Formats: sequence, C-alpha cells, structure tokens
Amino acid sequence: MTIIPIAHFRSPLKSKFGIPRQSGLANSLEGVIVLEPDYRHPEALRGIEDFDFLWLIWEFSANKTGETESQPSSSKEHLTVRPPLLGGNKRMGVFATRSPFRPNRLGLSSVRLQRIDWEDAEGPVIYVSGADLMDGTPIYDIKPYLRYVDCHPDARGGFTDTHQWEKLTVIIPEEIRATLDPQDQQTLQELLELDPRPHYQDDPDRIYGFTFNDRDCHFRVRERVAEVLSLGDISKK
Repeated sequence: MTIIPIAHFRSPLKSKFGIPRQSGLANSLEGVIVLEPDYRHPEALRGIEDFDFLWLIWEFSANKTGETESQPSSSKEHLTVRPPLLGGNKRMGVFATRSPFRPNRLGLSSVRLQRIDWEDAEGPVIYVSGADLMDGTPIYDIKPYLRYVDCHPDARGGFTDTHQWEKLTVIIPEEIRATLDPQDQQTLQELLELDPRPHYQDDPDRIYGFTFNDRDCHFRVRERVAEVLSLGDISKK
C-alpha cells in the first residue's frame, strides 16, 4: 500500500525541540490542518463540525536516523526504546510505547476541534488545539473521535500508571510577558512546564532554545524551575 499526505500541519513550533511528548498535554497550543488540493473541498468535511475531537494519523517526518524513505529500519537495536517518562534508564518494547522512533514512523494523536474556516483561501482549513505535531508535519488521515468506543476510563496504562510527568515551575519575567498576548503566554507556560529538555540533560547552567511563533525562546532550568531568559524576534536577526 502506498499512502500520501492528505494534509499538512501548521504549528508555532518549527522544530522537534519543545513539542509536547503527547497530544493533550498543552491544551492551549493551537495549530491548523491545511488539506492538500485534491481534498480541499467542503464535501470532504461535511459533518465534521459536530465532533469535539479528531484522531490524526501522521508521520514523524523529522525522525529518519538509520532509515531511508523506502526501507524502514528493522534491526534488533530498534526493537526497544528508552521512554523519557522512565528517565531514559529503562528499555521497553517499541510497541509498548509511543516513541517517535518506530518502524514506519506513524504517529496517532487526539486533538480538539476548535473551528473550521470554510472561506480561507486554502480552505476549508481545520483549527485544532492540543496537538503534538511540529510545523510542516504530513497528515495521512483524519478520523472523528467517538466517545462510545474510543474512551476506556478504566483501562490499565502500563508504566504510565506508576510514572507521571513532573512538571516544572515556570518563570516568565513581566517584561517578556508584556510582549505576548494572553493566549501565547498560556501556551508558552504549558510548553515549558512539560520540560522539553532531553531526559539525560540536567545542567543548571545550560541555556536551551526553541522557536515559538517565529520568536527564539531561550530558557534555563535550575532546581525544577524553568526561567525564560529572552524571547527574540527571528526577523530581526
């Protein structure tokens, strides 16, 4: 079977660094699904506005280490991964995790449908929140979330039942907050609370950076406190 993208994702996050490790963890993070021309027709979305959540099937397009476009890696070393939730110290089977390093690089995310812009020049386009997709991510399918079959509140969650993300305390100086609208303030706060650093790094003097809404965010983490040091405009470089 050959699959091709039916859409691409637009996000304020332009690289892997800073992306939430699961969908729904940063609920104020908004993005846009832009359909490919062949599917850019209202008929393709008829009835979708009656659903609150959507499933997205997409590609970890930035993860191609050890693989080629036509031949995914299947060596034994890729059968296990080190989940960040376990501190990167324990290996689990790749199919027992949601690691981005997978044989076929396919991701699955549940996102909240915010609205449809039926009149957009590239429309209709779909506005969603809570996605864990970086800018430019190819999307292969969109399906509605169905509460009566997709929700299992009593299901066991494996190692995620005994290991939880420990959120960081976030400090954004007032002079930096003043340059952000309330929505972006909330989104940046949520992204940093999730601790985007690699699991093996805990250098209190290291300065990390990622692009957020075309601005360079630089921060430092000391004693579980993330402090934003600067938020520069990329266009002024």
